[in-house]
Amino acid sequence: MKYLIYLVFLFSNLSCSPLLKYSQSNRQFEEEVSLLESLDFEEKAGERDVLFIGSSSIRLWDNIQVDMYPYSSIKRGYGGAHFYDLIHFSERLVKNHSPKAILIFVANDITGSNDLTNIVGDLSPNEVKKLFRYNYKLIRNIHKHIPIFLIETTPTPKRWKVWNKILQANKKLERFCKQVPNLYFISTRDKFIGTDGLPIQSFFLSDELHLNSDGYKLWSSVIKSKLIEVGI
Repeated sequence: MKYLIYLVFLFSNLSCSPLLKYSQSNRQFEEEVSLLESLDFEEKAGERDVLFIGSSSIRLWDNIQVDMYPYSSIKRGYGGAHFYDLIHFSERLVKNHSPKAILIFVANDITGSNDLTNIVGDLSPNEVKKLFRYNYKLIRNIHKHIPIFLIETTPTPKRWKVWNKILQANKKLERFCKQVPNLYFISTRDKFIGTDGLPIQSFFLSDELHLNSDGYKLWSSVIKSKLIEVGI
């Protein structure tokens, strides 16, 4: 009887595992992440550096060293990362580094898109929180004491129609971060919404999704303020 109960418990846990549920979600980004891993042979984040991982806003941040000065920054962002594919890569992206802080930005789990190539589709705010929590635990298993910062999903003109849903996810993530020692939430939403209650267009590229140089300067100032507040 005990053995049967154990099997039921084991099956229940396996069936609920994000790695099983999203077992194929790594395929699209495997090559890109492998290339990022290869960069570790030449450049690793040490105790004087901060490490950024996540999606294309990290990958495209070409002026990160200037914007984040006096912090020295290493970036390991890829394509259109989601939390449901990062679960396959988060350990690989941080294991070769020993930074003084790890910063995470992922913004593609809720998009409002009708793209049929996205077989997963938009996640619920609860699922976003569950997947971030899983990624956090994977990273924390490697880096026991390094401060971890989650940068919230920015309000953008392109995805404004689903902003309320994104905001729900942001708030759930913020509450979770406040409950966990050495885990911090960086709120950016108020800086990117104008007095008219809409995203400020002048901070974004023509795609209305990614930040331009002014957007990155503002983003970095908010991020640095939080790092200073925490004592990094």
